Amino acid sequence: MKGYMPTSATLVEVKDVWKSFGEVAALRGASMWANRGELTAIVGDNGAGKSTLIKCISGIHVPDQGSIHVAGTAVAYRSPEEARHQGIETVYQDLALIDDLAVYQNVFLDRELTWGFGPVRFLARRVMEERTRALFGKLKVSVPSISGRVRGLSGGQRQAVAIARGVMWGRELVIMDEPTAALGIRETAKVETLIQDLVSRGIGIIVISHNLEQVMRLSNRIWVMRRGQVVGGIPTDQARKEDVVAMITGLHESAHERSRPIGINEAGESPERTHQ
Repeated sequence: MKGYMPTSATLVEVKDVWKSFGEVAALRGASMWANRGELTAIVGDNGAGKSTLIKCISGIHVPDQGSIHVAGTAVAYRSPEEARHQGIETVYQDLALIDDLAVYQNVFLDRELTWGFGPVRFLARRVMEERTRALFGKLKVSVPSISGRVRGLSGGQRQAVAIARGVMWGRELVIMDEPTAALGIRETAKVETLIQDLVSRGIGIIVISHNLEQVMRLSNRIWVMRRGQVVGGIPTDQARKEDVVAMITGLHESAHERSRPIGINEAGESPERTHQ
């Protein structure tokens, strides 16, 4: 992916990132990018390196080699907290919600608002409730009560709370790991509507998903990973499901050749971007 200047739409750019755990190379020169106001999907079989890649972007892992740029600036996050301070939020499959806390308390978890003087501080409960209510109204997220415990929410409502929390703090990027994996048809549809609304508002979204039907419906670009490498990147409106499957599985040697004209070539360059 060298030889071009990122455009103003480029939000995250990963260049030749390597990451090993002992003798296991989880990432082997992975390169990809994601734009503002788009949903970028990362697909691949288990063990392809998808989770390791997003954990490098979100500050959980530090790459052994390579670079990551956010909004055109090289970053080297040493912790998820550093990434969050830069407006990058990640919604994992376990959602990281506390069942016995209220909805608004989960939204402000570890970022509680307080008031007072000096060392004497009190929780600004009413302000946090009002801001949560305003956020949910803006995003059209429906829950029985802002002050009710998360324990009483359905799976779709819990996912919506986790995504809304990500949006509250994710000024630049929200990363989602299998956002609808454990949901039924109706709740999946509601979460997908929420995700589409976020994209329409100009928020950059990166989604890891095994659901290719969903990826084909929602994404703007699909990056395919296999054995720690990004083997191709395809604009979704030019993609065929069978080609994506072939790239994931590596069943025929022409899979990489098919992806190259509309993705990345052997030099790691993007034909559609080198001329911008």
